[in-house]
Amino acid sequence: MSSDADLLADRRSLRRKVTLWRLLAVVGVLGAAVVAGLAWTGRTPGSLSQEHIARVTISGFISGDRRTLELIKSLEESRAAAVILRIDSPGGTVSGSEALYESLRRLAAKKPTVAVVDGLAASGGYIAALGSDRIVARQTSLVGSIGVLFQVPNVGQLLDTIGVKVESIKSSPLKAAPSGYEPTSPEARAALQRVVDDNYDWFKRMVRDRRKLADPEVAVVSDGRVHSGRQAAALKLVDEIGGEPEAIAWLERDKGVAKGLRVRDWRRTSESSSMGLWSLSEALARAAGLDTLAAVLARAADQPLGLRLDAPLALWQPAVEK
Repeated sequence: MSSDADLLADRRSLRRKVTLWRLLAVVGVLGAAVVAGLAWTGRTPGSLSQEHIARVTISGFISGDRRTLELIKSLEESRAAAVILRIDSPGGTVSGSEALYESLRRLAAKKPTVAVVDGLAASGGYIAALGSDRIVARQTSLVGSIGVLFQVPNVGQLLDTIGVKVESIKSSPLKAAPSGYEPTSPEARAALQRVVDDNYDWFKRMVRDRRKLADPEVAVVSDGRVHSGRQAAALKLVDEIGGEPEAIAWLERDKGVAKGLRVRDWRRTSESSSMGLWSLSEALARAAGLDTLAAVLARAADQPLGLRLDAPLALWQPAVEK
């Protein structure tokens, strides 16, 4: 009888130990997920609470999205001693590039900011680079494409072929022109050309003022072509040939940034990745009975944000041979 009681006690003890280890495993996974989420969103306490050099990457299509602008704004009052802007972008919308440029100029007023062209800084990508205090580019980087583009696909002939006709009633001939369903009228083309010319003049004035170029020098670099890093340096579009080490050396030499500071990546919140990490953390917290923590994690999930496109574009597009 005593043997049965001892066996039952051993089983209960083993069950309690297994339950404890399961709980510890859940808490461990939860902690790892939370740390990963914080690291991805650039809010890891141990990494960003000390003085450092922040690295912000601008890549792909520039739309002036809220998360990127908020990330840059958050740097203004951060512990970052300086900012390295890593650029690899063909550009984007004119308004999005303008919003990014203005945000970077506000940041540069508080933190020394240097752009490093890591591959491509064309059109809107070069506008972003102009928002920094200094531009460093690799010898083989592509820089420039100073110009504005407005494109509308015309599918009128295709619709005629399949027997579809789109009719429209307009308040005036230039409303919703060009439509893409019919040839663009000379009046609509002229109106759009004036918009493109106005944005182009804005772009050229920015290059002239930020790069301190004379009007003849602006005319040479603003015909829409891209330049190699070496060519861009000769044309005064960039300040120095090099990469991140040269950018850091300039910050230490000319801006008084302390030597030996670590470079930390600051990333904008990503809807797909950050929401997945926070959602996993919330589920694990609820499984462990930590409802309060689960509620906090639920509120931490980033809100979805769609990509908004507008026109005209400050975008580099390589020519395609016909």
